[in-house]
Amino acid sequence: MTTALLSAAALFSSDARAETDVYLLDVPDYDWYAGCFGTACGNLAGYWDRNGFPNFYTGPTSEGIAPLDSYNKNAGIRSMWASRAGFDGRPADKPGHIDDYWRFYSDLAYSYEDPSPDPYVTDRRREHTPDCIGDFIGLSQRKWKKLADECDGNIDGYSFVFWDRSGNPRINFKPQAPDGSSVTDIPSGLREWARFRGYDADTISQLADVNSNSPGGMGFTYADLKAEIDAGYPVLIYLQPEDVLHREIDGERLNPHIHGMLAYGYFIGDDGSQMVRLRSSWADGSNYFQPWSSALWTSNNQLRVRGVICFHPLPFVTGISRDAGTVTISWQGPSARLHDAVTGDSHNIHSYVIERSTNLNPPRFEPVSGPVSGNAATFADCCEGTAFFRIRLVTAVIGTSR
Repeated sequence: MTTALLSAAALFSSDARAETDVYLLDVPDYDWYAGCFGTACGNLAGYWDRNGFPNFYTGPTSEGIAPLDSYNKNAGIRSMWASRAGFDGRPADKPGHIDDYWRFYSDLAYSYEDPSPDPYVTDRRREHTPDCIGDFIGLSQRKWKKLADECDGNIDGYSFVFWDRSGNPRINFKPQAPDGSSVTDIPSGLREWARFRGYDADTISQLADVNSNSPGGMGFTYADLKAEIDAGYPVLIYLQPEDVLHREIDGERLNPHIHGMLAYGYFIGDDGSQMVRLRSSWADGSNYFQPWSSALWTSNNQLRVRGVICFHPLPFVTGISRDAGTVTISWQGPSARLHDAVTGDSHNIHSYVIERSTNLNPPRFEPVSGPVSGNAATFADCCEGTAFFRIRLVTAVIGTSR
């Protein structure tokens, strides 16, 4: 948590100007709380709560809409990734994430990197039912041994990813412990958390092409990052020292140093520089960048990009009705805006087309609406009998990668 960031200004050449400067709007910038990946996932979930998935946060803070910062009256948003008894409307006698997994936590001090057994174990009480992002991604939970044969974790403030070391992407991967028992990591946990909130999602993890341990020609590329941003999807960046898979703490092989950030834009200079616009997980503002390269991203702990986690929440039908020769379908789904700082234009990225088939064996879906930018569509009901409908997400690109 104390890792110092490299100066963003120093990463640009003195005369570089933006050839391309594209970023997503309405992305929260929360300050570090209870773990870097808890905070980074909070920024990610807060973005989606504001852009099409309002049930990701429904607590009392900011009238149930994820705020853009976590200071003062907005501090309760932290419960979205780290719940706690008596915090953000939670009953004082109902333990949550902080109570069960951190040995101690206050505004002045907390048990960061503590390898002790979790308090619910030492107190001999029942573990709370998962209800926040940190619970689902395994954050700070000392439950597992030999995570991918890399380390035993997770110590306070830490979480883990099971990477495909071939450099190929893992889509909706569900890891297992060596004994075959269930284990969770960040991408699998994010998918389960989305389901807990009433949605579904696809998650993808992949080593970065700029990491020396990704085989030549393999891995997530800068072009892939641009494509994700252009399509409206922020990307979680996983930082770790290269070739360091664990640390010796109290005689145990525990989590190595890591850090998590959220990429939500890209900057290409007229000198060819390729930069990533980021939420640092320390609320450093909107002008924090790093180069997409094998260079260090922090000035200590030797942190470089190891890989990425992509999170794609899926549209969810909330209602369908027939009335007077028409059909109305409503839904929740991605609804984001992309800003081009070079041209000054901002555009809606996502729209939807409703498709219908009168049979599913085989299906013959045909569009019954044009692109709709809202969250409902009404169209003519042409046919008697049974009909099947689906929503197709359409992405309008203003960036340069597609």
